[in-house]
Amino acid sequence: MRVPLAHPDKFFIDGAWVDPSTSDTIQVIEAATEQPFYTVAEARETDVSRAVGAARAAFDEGPWPQMSHAERAEYLRAIAAAVDERVDDMVEIWPRESGIISAVVKPVMTEIPAAFTYYADLADRFAFEEAVTPTGSVGTTGAIVAEPVGVVGAIIPWNAPMTLIAFKLAPALLAGCTVVLKGSPEAPGAPYVIAEIAEQVGLPKGVVNVITADREASEALVRDHRVDKIAFTGSTAVGRRIAALMADRIGRYTLELGGKSPAIVLDDIDLAEAADALVGGTCFLSGQICASLTRVIVSSGRHDEMVELLAERFSRVKVGDPFDPSVQMGPLATATHRDRVESYIALGRSEGATLAAGGGRPNGLDRGWFVEPTLFGNVDNSWRIAQEEIFGPVLCVIPARDEQDAVRIANDSIYGLNASVFTHDTDRARAIGRKLRAGTVGQNGNRADFGVGFGGFKQSGFGREGGVAGLYPYLENKTMILNQSPNTSPDLR
Repeated sequence: MRVPLAHPDKFFIDGAWVDPSTSDTIQVIEAATEQPFYTVAEARETDVSRAVGAARAAFDEGPWPQMSHAERAEYLRAIAAAVDERVDDMVEIWPRESGIISAVVKPVMTEIPAAFTYYADLADRFAFEEAVTPTGSVGTTGAIVAEPVGVVGAIIPWNAPMTLIAFKLAPALLAGCTVVLKGSPEAPGAPYVIAEIAEQVGLPKGVVNVITADREASEALVRDHRVDKIAFTGSTAVGRRIAALMADRIGRYTLELGGKSPAIVLDDIDLAEAADALVGGTCFLSGQICASLTRVIVSSGRHDEMVELLAERFSRVKVGDPFDPSVQMGPLATATHRDRVESYIALGRSEGATLAAGGGRPNGLDRGWFVEPTLFGNVDNSWRIAQEEIFGPVLCVIPARDEQDAVRIANDSIYGLNASVFTHDTDRARAIGRKLRAGTVGQNGNRADFGVGFGGFKQSGFGREGGVAGLYPYLENKTMILNQSPNTSPDLR
């Protein structure tokens, strides 16, 4: 088994591969076989502090924040090219860490270089300095200058690490921030690849620092007053903890958290068409996607037909080895996570839902953390399986009296990350979409798009990632009021 990482036993800090402070390690287990894949160093608080110190010095004393945006953009373009060269390596790593089928890794990875290129292009298009006319009696001219927020702690989950790294790292670097990138114990491969790329493209020392840590050391990153901003993707429970810690010291943060996203199926849509889209989305990354459409809301008169069509399609999903080209869904990422998903399946049964498909482990797969794609019908939206994020291939079909009731059910959730309206009437989709409390609303499927901007309402998070909106959290506005217009051109760093 090839492990395409050069220094998994070290951390990348201050532009160099350094030894950890202890001999503690983390063993990464292959999700489909339960066999050891590789071992990485585990960061302790001392290592976290060292990485933060390097990022702090690089921001306060190094050349990176003093460069122009155009100069930093050239590094982003170099990173994009280097990521493109590592696609085959991620095909080896990603399916083994989290269970994504290898057939979709290359298509997904083609989007990563584009993220870095997009933010590089913003160097010429975004107004980092804007002239203003003072309204008071002091000063005759002024400007609003968008400056980097400072040192960023980027905390990455295990399900889609390379994508989530890109949409944190690219805007942070363009803005002029320095970064401590904290990989997850379950899937540290992508952060290590990024560390190797940072070294390859010659980023100034301390601009990007990469460590892998579990929760205790990760919390040290959040608590460290030298870190100006935390960018986190993960569970709502951890997000609440981060928000509380950052509030205590008035630190900046963005949180991309959980979801329990609704799909409203209107009466004009062909149910077979809707079922095809919903099953494909449920199986992607074994349902380990925060934006997955997990609550299917359909009129009560069409409920049974919707359940029947979904169940038939679920029964045909081939679950197995993610490297088998005929497989449509791989395993879950860890044994602990499978236990959690299975506990929710048991809960759904006890709450009174109709188990229409799945509910167990696939036959013939005695090793690996596999579960069957699972469908519940006749679900009441107040039940826990309809209210709590399962983060697995479990779909709930919820009957509604009418369109108004469907909207009410969709919004009856602590989450507000994603939603969809299934209809061929675009005006109707837009009208209903405006009533849904969700960060993204798509027509006829999951349309979550980091390239435009992604994030949630309510307890699905705070702030946005991707698009121009994804740059704002890495900037602080400074108002400058001057007595007269400066003789020099604006410095657009």
